Amino acid sequence: MNFRSPDPALAPKRAALYLRVSTGRQAEGDVSLPSQRDLTRRYCAAQGWTVVEEFVEPGASATDDRRPVFQRMLEHATSGERTFDVICIHAFSRFYRNGAEMEMTIRRLKKSGVEVISVTQPTGDDPSQALMRQIIGIFDEYTSRENGKNVTRAMRESAKQGFWNGATPPLGYRIVEAERRGSKIKKRLDIDPVEAELVRLIFALYAEGHEGSGPLGVKEVTKWLNARGYRTRRGSTFGVGPVYGILTNPCYATGKWPYGRRNSRTGGLNNPADIVEIDVPVIVPLALFEQVQARLSAHNPRVTPPRVANGPSLLVGLATCASCGAGMTRTGTAKRGKAYSYYSCGGCHAKGKTVCKGRHIPTAKLDQAVTHAVRDKLLTHERLTTILEVLVDRQAAKDVGVTNRRAALDAEIKDTGDKLARLYRAIEEGIVETDAQLKERIAALKSARDLAHVSLERIAAQAATSRALTPDRIAAFVDLVRQNIETADIQARKAYLQAVALEIRVDDHKIQIIGDKANLAAVIAGQQTVAGKVSGFVRKWRTRQDSNL
Repeated sequence: MNFRSPDPALAPKRAALYLRVSTGRQAEGDVSLPSQRDLTRRYCAAQGWTVVEEFVEPGASATDDRRPVFQRMLEHATSGERTFDVICIHAFSRFYRNGAEMEMTIRRLKKSGVEVISVTQPTGDDPSQALMRQIIGIFDEYTSRENGKNVTRAMRESAKQGFWNGATPPLGYRIVEAERRGSKIKKRLDIDPVEAELVRLIFALYAEGHEGSGPLGVKEVTKWLNARGYRTRRGSTFGVGPVYGILTNPCYATGKWPYGRRNSRTGGLNNPADIVEIDVPVIVPLALFEQVQARLSAHNPRVTPPRVANGPSLLVGLATCASCGAGMTRTGTAKRGKAYSYYSCGGCHAKGKTVCKGRHIPTAKLDQAVTHAVRDKLLTHERLTTILEVLVDRQAAKDVGVTNRRAALDAEIKDTGDKLARLYRAIEEGIVETDAQLKERIAALKSARDLAHVSLERIAAQAATSRALTPDRIAAFVDLVRQNIETADIQARKAYLQAVALEIRVDDHKIQIIGDKANLAAVIAGQQTVAGKVSGFVRKWRTRQDSNL
């Protein structure tokens, strides 16, 4: 007896439902997904189709195909063992909001024998229906872009009013409710006491160290935190990258968070004119932040070679050859199983004796000679007081002029402020209209006021340095450096030497330790830690030869 196989064309179609909402709030609200499920299931039942699978995508945008559930559905549909013949959707906007990519995906699925059916919009193989589908796809894409523009505009306006738009806040801050506007909750950033203390600790470790250790590097700060049980907000150990990100985040000191700096979709930088600064509480003093940035800049591999900042040699980066001016590098040799280490002229070592005759000095001998000279001849209360008295006396002679200058700047700020206030009042009361000339006048007044403020800040910083040079502060600095310049770890010893010396010139019979009085005064006052450097580790620096020939 012969039995005929059932005709596949007569078998009921197997349908897969694709349900999507754009935001997590819609998914949690349980509004859109149930209605999509109900409509698509009823449509399948009316067509006599069997629903075999559901693909649910809560909170995912359809402007591209970067959707995990969507990709899994496409893999199932195009594999050799597909389990459904139809993908049923509520509307094409649920499937895609990009007209071109939607059409390409529908054609790709059709080649695999899978149809895409919209419950609420026309579908089919007729040319007019295909044209209508493409028009709908283009219109959905346009609508999506317009909605995105409106959302972006609303979020920027919210940021201008000082509200936080929902991103994860930096370490040290927490999101708190600021006010309610109907069903919407407006939020701001506030200080998290526990995390803020951790942020202050990280800055203090990098700038000063712990219990006389001297300033720590970024990697050493990371190790210190992890070894003592400090953890991130999510309970993970710290990494070098996150610690560096904390140390370079200006919002901790400036109280300004730049909203809209990067494009959330592409990751690229936005136009600076579109950035909105949100006021946030300050966690670390501005002076400490600037001190940290100066040290980070000096230890940047593009400025200072890693062997200078982190190497085991005390004087590399400070010691130079008196004959040719090249830096002294560390060299070594071994004889009879014993290692010998030297400071050698870098010019002779790299280019030969035709450039410089060169000199080789045992590292221990030069280290000891320099540290003893700094300790015994410079780091005494009398010597430092004598050196810095000149600066203090010179500053005192300038105090009268500085006082007059400060008074003039205060008067200028008050005068420009009064003028701006009168202009604003006239505009508000309709006495004058804003035109190009008036805008230029307001901009000029603002510029003059800001310049006066900057000048006052610089005068205040200079005055703070001179006031900080008290006998007690000088004595504390001398005691600290004398105690640690020979006994602390190598990185701390290098930091102390760099604080008091800019260059150490090494000759056959003489060693010159060269410093700068102003730099030394700034270090003692806590205004600076390391003298600034210029790029010296970039192979193609000034490739056009327009400088440093």
